[in-house]
Amino acid sequence: MDLNSKEEFLDGQVLLIDKPLEWSSFQAVSSIKWTIRKKFNLKKIKVGHAGTLDPLATGLLVICTGRFTKKIPEIQGQTKEYTGTITLGATTPSYDLETEIDQEYNTGHISEEKIRETTSQFVGKIDQKPPIFSALKKDGKRLYEYAREGQEVVIKTREVEITTFEITSIEMPRVHFRVVCSKGTYIRSLAHDFGQALGSGGHLSELRRTKIGLYNVNNAVTPPEFRAMYLPE
Repeated sequence: MDLNSKEEFLDGQVLLIDKPLEWSSFQAVSSIKWTIRKKFNLKKIKVGHAGTLDPLATGLLVICTGRFTKKIPEIQGQTKEYTGTITLGATTPSYDLETEIDQEYNTGHISEEKIRETTSQFVGKIDQKPPIFSALKKDGKRLYEYAREGQEVVIKTREVEITTFEITSIEMPRVHFRVVCSKGTYIRSLAHDFGQALGSGGHLSELRRTKIGLYNVNNAVTPPEFRAMYLPE
């Protein structure tokens, strides 16, 4: 990533950030914003991201500065690519490792051939139900707030599109994958539904976003690396 001037940040820049594990997207944006303000002695500057990543996910976070924050909706709408791991034989309420395993299932009936065949059920336009542990709002309240209060809530399905669902390797009970999908696709829900389709449980145990449109995580830097570029000790 090339070093930019104060004027370039204010006019607008697209920054490719590799979000570390357990960082929230908000923390990543705050770190980048702090570095820019500190470097150029700015009281304020607009900084925002084009698509949240869960704390347990790593990978590409596209961050826009200055006037380029107007580009955020356009970038958010672009196709996304993820790699990750689905662990079969167990479910969690959050569909990932944010919550503890609540039920275990037998996986003895699941063959590698069956795993690869089952991906076809999820390619194309599908109806998907977002996880209850998500930031989507219902009646002005985040879904995860209902979940943490133990309240049951009806969640409507919505149409998403998965253009690629590729199994890259299998180490039972872990299934490694690559997915290319539309905006609004929950990979946690895909992991959960994939486990159900196999007659077992499943949850997302690892996730990395690798691409948003033509932006690639291979060209990204972590927030600490970004800070070191502009504020070397």
